[in-house]
Amino acid sequence: MNPTATRPLVDLEKWKQQLPELKARYQTDQPYPHISVDNFLEEWAAEKAMASFPAIQDEGWIHYVHVNEKKHGLNKMELLPPFIQEVITYLNSPEFVAFMSELTGIPNLKPDEMLEGGGLHQSKRGGFLNVHADFTVHPHKRNWKRRVNLLVYLNKDWKPEYRGDLELWDRNMTGVVAKIAPIFNRIAVFNTDDDSYHGLPDPIQCPEDMTRKSIALYYFTEEKETPKLRPTNYQARPGDGIKSVAIWLDKQAVATYTRVKRTLGIDDKMVSKILNIFGGKKK
Repeated sequence: MNPTATRPLVDLEKWKQQLPELKARYQTDQPYPHISVDNFLEEWAAEKAMASFPAIQDEGWIHYVHVNEKKHGLNKMELLPPFIQEVITYLNSPEFVAFMSELTGIPNLKPDEMLEGGGLHQSKRGGFLNVHADFTVHPHKRNWKRRVNLLVYLNKDWKPEYRGDLELWDRNMTGVVAKIAPIFNRIAVFNTDDDSYHGLPDPIQCPEDMTRKSIALYYFTEEKETPKLRPTNYQARPGDGIKSVAIWLDKQAVATYTRVKRTLGIDDKMVSKILNIFGGKKK
């Protein structure tokens, strides 16, 4: 039984029984270790989480609007709806994190209770996220190496023509190897290696009254030696042409912000204003 609910949010015993199969899929899938699993939360929990999901106009959202992305994030636990706090607390619990270590084959994973870069993500029509490999080290914990992403999708009636699939690119950035549609109550889990390139680079085409919603949680390992710091590494796709220059320049701006953030320990809410200045856009 989950400690945060009278009913289980996840039937973890069921998923533990399937671990041999899930582990084999995870560790052999290409282009790098990953898996998607449908109906992961208990149905009532997924429904309640989706119903609780706050609107972009609500307090606390960070507006990431620049050349390499157009999305919105909310990572302040105290501003999240109570039930979504319960879901995140469970997915960061020792019991669940141990399950994630078993699934991925990475021992001693640690949850990020600060939700740096994670929490809730939401994109409106026209939103996108260029292909990238994630930042490698926790901004405020210098020995914490980022290892695994967990995404929980909360999008009912999501159609293929809306786009928004998570694209997994090969390690040489020559093409897409796998796609994961962001359908309701599906999770995506994948390693965050230096060259685990992923994104949703084509603008979302959902109706104006819909958004692409997900819970995003990141897991780390604590290293004895300080791992090499590298900010989000955006990549141009073959055929991007002159756009490749804008992608590179914007990547340098984000890298500068990352270094300043790490040095000064500034709050992530500043990212919205800074990235809007770099992108020449308003939220």
